[in-house]
Amino acid sequence: MWESILLTVVATAGNNIGKILQKKGTVILPPLSFKFKVIRAYALNKTWLIGFLMDIFGALLMLRALALAPVSVIQPVSGCGLAILSVFSHFYLKEVMNVVDWVGITFAGFGTIGVGAGGEEQGAAALSIFHIPWLAFVVFILFIMLNGWLRICRRNRREHEMVEYDVVEEIIYGLESGILFGMASVISKMGFLFLEQGFPKLLVPICIIVSVCSSGTGFYYQTRGLKHGRAIIVSTCAAVASILTGVLAGMLALGERLPSAPKARMLLLLGWLLIIVGVILLVGSEKLVKFFRLSSHHFKRSNVDKNYGHRRSATSRIREPSPTAVIQAATVNHLL
Repeated sequence: MWESILLTVVATAGNNIGKILQKKGTVILPPLSFKFKVIRAYALNKTWLIGFLMDIFGALLMLRALALAPVSVIQPVSGCGLAILSVFSHFYLKEVMNVVDWVGITFAGFGTIGVGAGGEEQGAAALSIFHIPWLAFVVFILFIMLNGWLRICRRNRREHEMVEYDVVEEIIYGLESGILFGMASVISKMGFLFLEQGFPKLLVPICIIVSVCSSGTGFYYQTRGLKHGRAIIVSTCAAVASILTGVLAGMLALGERLPSAPKARMLLLLGWLLIIVGVILLVGSEKLVKFFRLSSHHFKRSNVDKNYGHRRSATSRIREPSPTAVIQAATVNHLL
């Protein structure tokens, strides 16, 4: 189990760091096309080439990890890639990290340890080839519902002449991309299970091709959401939906189950929870820091206003003449 978890961590690190290096390399490169000069420029760019190779290497390691362990274990651990990416950006790209980032990284790390300690090897469950159409049908129904909801939100936005995306639209794009990412892992795992159960070997590359198509479609939906919506909402929904889809589909469609021992089950569930919380903290760290700063500033300002109000009322009470003093002075004047 620990071998597959280590492979997953290395694979997701290769995927995320590879994409960052590719993005950094494309700063001085023209838009990608099938022209020979453009392809040659990309191939000769050292930064982009290293990032591309790391991305491919990470994908191959992820396939190997899926062949060794259940999807319900691999998919949550893959969420730690965001933590590794944050550490890499801090030391290599010299990006500043705040306290929330380090807390999220710590949660993701402890969550990975919990998943590794609670996960157990499972025998291959009986799998039917008809599970693929069944999964495709469920995803199709989900996307019909989400896209119908999306059209209603678009119509309302146009009727009210709103330019910016509504929060519901951002959530839908994040959910759609996350569901497709999770299904890509499940379909890849299906191919290896078919091979173990004596099905034709041709099903393995077919499942991998379908998995690549599912992942590519997920990137398309995520890009659409990031282009017009807020990155924090789209990325958070995508990460959480990917983990939950991998876990639920692995248990319902692939016959995976929770550990039999109560202690191991508790560690696995706690690991899932810590990884999800860590991912949410990493994605929304900047917003959380700004919120805490504004809340702290507002709290301090309200305290200062209260103290100033108390002092002002006290001084006004001191300066006001006493009624008894006025009466006594009037009486003295009358007597005089």
